[in-house]
Amino acid sequence: MDRAAAKKVTTISAPAGGGKTSLLRAWADRPGQPHRVAFVQVQRDQHDAQQFWLALLGAVREALGTTSGADAPAATPEFNGPAMTDRVLSELGGQPGRVILVIDDLHELNSPDALAQLTRLLTNLPDEVRAVLATRRDLRLRLHRLRLAGELAEIRAADLRFSERETRELLNASGISLSDTGAALLYQRTEGWVAGLRMAAISLAGHPDPERFVVEFSGSDRTVSEYLIGEMLECQPDDVQDLLLRTSVLDRVNGELADLLTGRPGSERTLLELEDANAFVISLDPERTWFRYHHLFGDLLRLELRRTLPAELPKLHRRAAEWFARQGQVVDAIRHLQAAGDWADAARMLADHSFSLTLDGQAQTMQALVRAFPPGEDHHELALVRAGSDLVDGRLDEAAAHLAIAEKYADAGPPDRRHRLRVAIASQKLSLARRRGHLTDVIWQVRFLASPVTGQTGQDIALSNDLRAVALYNLGIVEAWAFGLEDAERHLREGADLARRIGRPYLEVGCLAQLGFASRGRPFATNRQRCQEAIALAERYVWGAEPVVAPALVTLAGSLVFTGEFDEGERWLQRSVTALERDAGPGGKLLVHIVSGMLQAARGRRHEALEEFSAAEHLQSQLEASHALASRVTGWRLATQARIGLPGEARASLVALDAERANSGEIANAHAVICLAEGDPTAALAAVQQILDDRAPVIGDATIVETHLLAGLAHRELGDQRAANDAAERALGLAEPDRLVLPFAMTGSLELLEALPRPETAHAALRADILDLLHGSSLRAKDQPSSPPVEELSPSELRVLRYLPTNLSRPEIAGELSISVNTVNTHIRNIYANLQAQDRSSAVRRARELRLLSAARGRAGWVFRTVQGHRPQDAWEKRPGQRHHSSSARTPTLSTAHGSAHVAGSSRQECTGDKPVVGGSGRSRRVEERSDEASACVARVGRNSAGRGCDVLTPSGIGAVRASSPMRRPAPRVHPR
Repeated sequence: MDRAAAKKVTTISAPAGGGKTSLLRAWADRPGQPHRVAFVQVQRDQHDAQQFWLALLGAVREALGTTSGADAPAATPEFNGPAMTDRVLSELGGQPGRVILVIDDLHELNSPDALAQLTRLLTNLPDEVRAVLATRRDLRLRLHRLRLAGELAEIRAADLRFSERETRELLNASGISLSDTGAALLYQRTEGWVAGLRMAAISLAGHPDPERFVVEFSGSDRTVSEYLIGEMLECQPDDVQDLLLRTSVLDRVNGELADLLTGRPGSERTLLELEDANAFVISLDPERTWFRYHHLFGDLLRLELRRTLPAELPKLHRRAAEWFARQGQVVDAIRHLQAAGDWADAARMLADHSFSLTLDGQAQTMQALVRAFPPGEDHHELALVRAGSDLVDGRLDEAAAHLAIAEKYADAGPPDRRHRLRVAIASQKLSLARRRGHLTDVIWQVRFLASPVTGQTGQDIALSNDLRAVALYNLGIVEAWAFGLEDAERHLREGADLARRIGRPYLEVGCLAQLGFASRGRPFATNRQRCQEAIALAERYVWGAEPVVAPALVTLAGSLVFTGEFDEGERWLQRSVTALERDAGPGGKLLVHIVSGMLQAARGRRHEALEEFSAAEHLQSQLEASHALASRVTGWRLATQARIGLPGEARASLVALDAERANSGEIANAHAVICLAEGDPTAALAAVQQILDDRAPVIGDATIVETHLLAGLAHRELGDQRAANDAAERALGLAEPDRLVLPFAMTGSLELLEALPRPETAHAALRADILDLLHGSSLRAKDQPSSPPVEELSPSELRVLRYLPTNLSRPEIAGELSISVNTVNTHIRNIYANLQAQDRSSAVRRARELRLLSAARGRAGWVFRTVQGHRPQDAWEKRPGQRHHSSSARTPTLSTAHGSAHVAGSSRQECTGDKPVVGGSGRSRRVEERSDEASACVARVGRNSAGRGCDVLTPSGIGAVRASSPMRRPAPRVHPR
């Protein structure tokens, strides 16, 4: 073993009785063992990969001294094998000194997934780690690379067989006097088989004629075994024989359980003596309280029990089942009920504990228990178990059919079980409903789930707590997706508290994560706190990348995107994507696509945003009913279509919507965007009016902020800057408490905010933050691959385009160009389509990107440009409620890099950082500046009022620059020729 263990991996493969376990125990437990050893014995007939990996991780942590109750591994319904493998490798990595993993009885692991992950572990062991595997048969572990590299040692049955010399040494060590001829004959008859030699040594120790004993037995291994077991039992006292036979029905035994089956006390002392005598009894824990028999020895004992005490078998299994049930070891209890032929009781117990077993990660074990029921014993309560297995495996139609069967027979059950069955069935129906998207249809049927399930005994209460915690979890999820946020929050909080009390951390994480999603109507601070609480608990158990915490991850990402923290939101979004890789349901991925669409839209990547919103709608279509976010997804998809120049497609989709969704505030906003893209701001105002009048339901404040911004954009298109400013101010007021930035980015409200004078807003800090963010988003968007090339604009369209940066309304532009308003509308629609813009502001930005309009900006201020043939003059436009006069004189304007015609909020207005433009009563100043496109610019400061504007006309656009004024007087409306 020392030589073999020098290799990376050692496999010991030999039939039962070959000496594998004895060799490993002796080698690992020898005095002065220089290495740390993590020893794992695979449980008999192990179907669940998670149970194996938790045992392995626990053994590693114990061997390394890293055990800690704060982050002890816990079972989960959804096991992540790769993540667990990574965790074991992480525990092993960086450890000083040699560490050896020993895995015995690996052939009992009946999980292909577990074996696949074990291969990954073995081929990626750290440098100072070695592994030793013992199995009865060769397993498909794919260790060929280790073999080729010379890092695989293989020990076979032939290597374990005793030689004739070793046989004599065994006899001498056991105090057995046998002639050389007798020893040679014993070796010949057993062929060096270790188990046979050990049983022979035990039998010979008390035999009156050892030489005759050796001569009398011969034949195959099985014949020799049966002969030797009979001989060995005969040499034991009657009470020891009875204990061995009666306890052979158990896979493991302790003193208390042995006393129960034998009806006599003192069994623990007997088991300890048998282990000390090396009589095929092996202790399973350092305290030597649990034991098992050598597998071959146990098989032979059970054969002898069936031969000698067949009538006792059912009684022994029932007693064992009762004891294991009292100890909460349900799987063992069910197996013994099945072995006793008590199929009805086994089915009842399996149904009662199906939720607990699922939470413990034993879904595959449950399926194996169900398969063990013979034909004709298929009790109706097993339908509930089968439904649970179907849900785990994603077989939703089969789950529904089994639930229908379970529901049919539930009311016919005993009165003391009827309520529990109804709760179990209702909880499964909720789980099915949330997978299918059936939400509101089932909530009214299952309201009783919020009440506790009563029980008489401690075991009943424990079962009821598991069941109720799962029921509250499922109920809260369905309510959160079906608009019942208050109920969802209450039930999920109750579920989390209950899960914490009963020691179900996975359920607690699940409830807290869903609570984060259900808190989306709360202030973002509360929402984030709840998400972070769930994430912190998940990370404590190393579940930070599991589907159970994904709702908290994606909700946190969404809240960060809403508040303009785009980079941080993207980081959490990527974690959400990783967590949902193994989640087959559409709900989590739908949220990811929504948040990703929000992020792309906020960064100006509208084509990518449309892809994300369309993907979300596709997943939405897989649900069989609408959900709380449906109108928002559809509204954003329609709005994005319109903004990238597809208003026709967006309107066609709008018309096709059902009446309920079409009447939502989110769809009304989308309608307004479509109208703006079609060049009809009046219709856009009409579309949002139902939201402003509180006649349309909305999801939250973000929708209303968006409404005010769209209204502002429409007013700006109509030339009503005062109304546009008022709308922008209302939007800022609603956005201030939670710092809602996303609506400003998605609606393209950069110029709307820039046109809002800083002295006229009560939210100057938020306005400045949003403007900084929008400028950065615009720059990042320009860094992305350019949009598809646009068609060339006609000369008439170019003439109209040059008026778009101004504050002129469409009728005013028509008057300036001496054309009809309809012609202006037609030209603007074509401009929007060709530039792939959704509104006036984005058309100006796109035109400047394509150099169709000038977009120069100085180092510290604004660039003034002039056009030949135009003369700057003062001009004021009268606004409602203001005592200012409008001049009919035509005034040139200012072109800025941001498409805005105004500069406000500073007492010192700078022209490219050179000479300030200062307003003063009765004074006029002229400022000249060189630029690449114009040699001079002339600015006139308005008379009779401080702060009146300086106006400049350029070929690239028309606008005004305005100095600050303590009187907050408006900027002049500019009328270009």
